[in-house]
This record gives sequence, structure tokens and C-alpha cells, in this order.
Amino acid sequence: MKFLVTGCAGFIGSNLVEKLLLNSDNFVIGIDNFDAFYPKEIKQNNLKNFINNKKFEFYETDITNKKELKNIFSKHNIECVIHLAAKAGVRPSFDKQEEYIATNINGTQNILELMNKYNIQKLIFTSSSSVYGNADYEKLSEDIENLSPISPYANTKLECEKIIREYTQKTDINAICLRLFTVYGKRQRPDLAITKFVKNLMNNKEITLYGDGSTSRDYTYIDDTVNGIIEATKYPLKFEIINLGAGNSILLKDMVTLIEKELKKNAKIKYMPMQKGDVFKTYSDISKAKRLLKWQPKTKFEQGLHQFIEFIRSEQE
Repeated sequence: MKFLVTGCAGFIGSNLVEKLLLNSDNFVIGIDNFDAFYPKEIKQNNLKNFINNKKFEFYETDITNKKELKNIFSKHNIECVIHLAAKAGVRPSFDKQEEYIATNINGTQNILELMNKYNIQKLIFTSSSSVYGNADYEKLSEDIENLSPISPYANTKLECEKIIREYTQKTDINAICLRLFTVYGKRQRPDLAITKFVKNLMNNKEITLYGDGSTSRDYTYIDDTVNGIIEATKYPLKFEIINLGAGNSILLKDMVTLIEKELKKNAKIKYMPMQKGDVFKTYSDISKAKRLLKWQPKTKFEQGLHQFIEFIRSEQE
């Protein structure tokens, strides 16, 4: 199958492309704009794993540049679009709302318009668990109504889901919106908590905890997330929203304890007030993913954390 993967040089994108290319029947066209949210060198390093693969073709461009996108769509007989590209980060979205709207919403509309124009019928879109906001449920399921996101970033993801739904109703496009819960593992973004905690603890530096440590997250290992995305490409569903999570929730303070145990070090912790846009808890109901995609996560948090720490050690060596 010929895939277009937007955001191919990022954390999830690079792991996904690498996995797709293990299948000799696949060809991947990758798009990334090397957004300055974190250093370009990190993304370039991610690309090194497959940039010379004959089944891969890379374009450095932005999904807001419709003219360049059109050239790519017209050149390649794309069969499936996996749309990962987005302005990332909850906290920066408060100060740069127009940029988040331009990339996340308008860029997604560009993708949809070109898919319709070139009769590409399969879309996998990566949404986010942040769309749930602080919904007062033990587990977060896709049928929760009247969602109230608490950040501009989360609002853009929810708006994209609505736009995609509308396109599937009026065109031949089939789409699955995957609400990803906190993904971690090799090549994780440097701004994310687990990366910061591991690297700071390794180097005997202080770590900062926002809140009292009682917030919790559904940490999902990168390999499980990538497998879920690939499974989603196999199903001809007209439109579905599906959670991809570990189906588990771990307290922030317990996560720090597990890192301490793995590294055999005691953390020096600085406590700070919770930051704007941070939700209290995420805990995914993944029954729909199990039922429709025949997918379920395989990696326990302790196992994934060990593998991630070994990856960071190998990089530093």
C-alpha cells in the first residue's frame, strides 16, 4: 500500500514509518516541516533510520502550504493518509492560538480537500485524549458527550474530529480518528515529562513536579500505539473515533518512584503549582479498539519504561 504520513520525522511518525517499511509491499511518502517546537537535529536524527530506504520519499514542507501539498498529491497515487502533523504542546497553545488553528485545523482541511480531489478514500487521523478535558468519569470512553477541552490545543483536535466527520458524510472518504493517550518510548519528544525525569535523574539534576503528584496519566508505549495505527489502516470503517491507550492510569508520584527504582537513584524534587491546560487524570476505555480493530496493548508500564531508559542510555553512549 502507498501511504502518505504527515509529521513523519516526529516521535510517533518516525516509529510508524520505520514499522510500515518493514513490509516490503508498502511505500511511504513522508512530510515534515521540522517545526521549531524542539531542535531540528532531533527530527533529522529520527529520519536517519529510513531516509535512504528505496521505499520512502521525503518532502520538507508544511501542511498549511496547499500548493506544495497539491504537487505531492498529484505526483503520487496515494492509497492511505496517516495524518500525524500538528502543532504540539498544551501549554504553548495558550500564547499561540492562531498558529495552532492555522496548522491543526486549516492544515487538516487542506489534507481533506486534496484527498477528495484525488479520490483518496482512507484517512487515519491522530487526535488526543486531551479532548476529554476533566470529564468526570472513571474511564474515558468515546461515547462521552458535550466534551469540554481545557486548552486551545485540545480544542483544535476536537474541531478536527468534527470537520473530518463532516467530510466523511459528504464525500467518499473513510476516516478513523484515534484519540492517543500519553505515548512514551524511544525518540520521545524532549519536552515530555518521562524524558525530562529520566535524563535529569540520570544526570543527578532536580526534577520539577507540577501539582502534588496525585495527577495520573494513561501511559501508552510507542510500539503499542504504532501497532494500533497500523491496525486502523486495515478496517473500512466509514467514520469512527477510537481510543488508543494502555487501559491503565498511573499516578505521577508513582511514575517517579518507578524511574527511581529503575535508575537506582533518589530524585531531588521541586514541587510547582499545576500548569494551565493540564488535566487531572486520563484513563482510557479501550474496549472499542479491542472490538473494532482487534487491537490491545501488550507492554506493561514497567517494561516499557525499562526499554525507554535503555534506549536513552544507548543514545548517550
